[in-house]
Amino acid sequence: MKVQGRSILITSLFFFSVPALEKIKAQGNTPRTYAPTKSRAQSSPYPWHRNITSTIFWVGERATANNPRHNMASSWDTKWMENYGGYDDPNPANRARDYRPKNFIPKLNPFYIALPYNDRIDYKKTKQSAKRVIPWFSRTFKKEGQSVCDGRWVAIHYKGKICCAQWADVGPFGTDDWAYVFGGSRPKNRKNDGAGIDLSPAVRDFLGITGKDNRCDWRFAELHEIPYGPWRKFGSNNPFVNARTTPTKINKKEIEALKRAREAWLRRSGR
Repeated sequence: MKVQGRSILITSLFFFSVPALEKIKAQGNTPRTYAPTKSRAQSSPYPWHRNITSTIFWVGERATANNPRHNMASSWDTKWMENYGGYDDPNPANRARDYRPKNFIPKLNPFYIALPYNDRIDYKKTKQSAKRVIPWFSRTFKKEGQSVCDGRWVAIHYKGKICCAQWADVGPFGTDDWAYVFGGSRPKNRKNDGAGIDLSPAVRDFLGITGKDNRCDWRFAELHEIPYGPWRKFGSNNPFVNARTTPTKINKKEIEALKRAREAWLRRSGR
C-alpha cells in the first residue's frame, strides 16, 4: 500500500514527542489514574506499551482450532459483521488502496483493534474493576452494562509509522488483564508469543506488518490527539465521520440563512 511519507513523518513526530518517548517504568499491579490532556504540547497521560506481540483478526473471521471464537459478533456488538456491512476480507489482494475491503464500503471504522479486557459482565452489569482501573471511566460512564471501552482510540507504532484505530473487541486470549491494558504490566497471555493486541487488516496494511515481525508499541489516545489519516474516513461509529455528516444547530441555521438569501437573490433577478 502506498502511504505518503510526509503524513507518516508528521504523525510520528506528533506521537513521539520527547515526553512520550520516556521509558515506561513498571507501575506495579495498580494502574495510575490520569487527568485528561489540555494541549498537544503536553505529554500524554497514557503510557506506551512497548514491544507487544500483535496478531491479526477481522470482522467475520470463523472459529478455528487455534481460535475457537468466531468474529461474526464482538464482545460489545452481537451483530458486528452485519453492522460492519460484510466480511472484512484480510487477503491483501482483496483490499482497496484506502485500506478497506474492495467489495463494499464498511459501515464501521475498518481501523479497529482488540485488547484483553472487557469492562462488562453482561449487557446489564459493569465490572467493579472497570470503575477502579479505567482512567476515563468517571467522565464517560453512562449506565450499567454499557461499555466505556468500545470505540476508544489507540495509537499503534511500528518501525517509525503511527496508525490510529478504535477499540472494537476483546482479546487476544483474555478478557480481564487490566494490569496490562491500563497499567505497566506485561500481558498475562503466553500463547502466540505472548500476544497482547489484535490488529485489523487495515491497521496491518497501513503499518506494513508482515509475518512474524509483528511486535509493536501502542497506547490510548484522546480524540483531540488523533491526526488526519485514513482512520478518519469510514464508519458510523467514527466521531470524525459523524462530525462531517451531522450538522450542528449553528450549521443548520447558517444553511437555512444561505438558502433564504439565494431565494431572495433569485426573486430580485427575476429567475
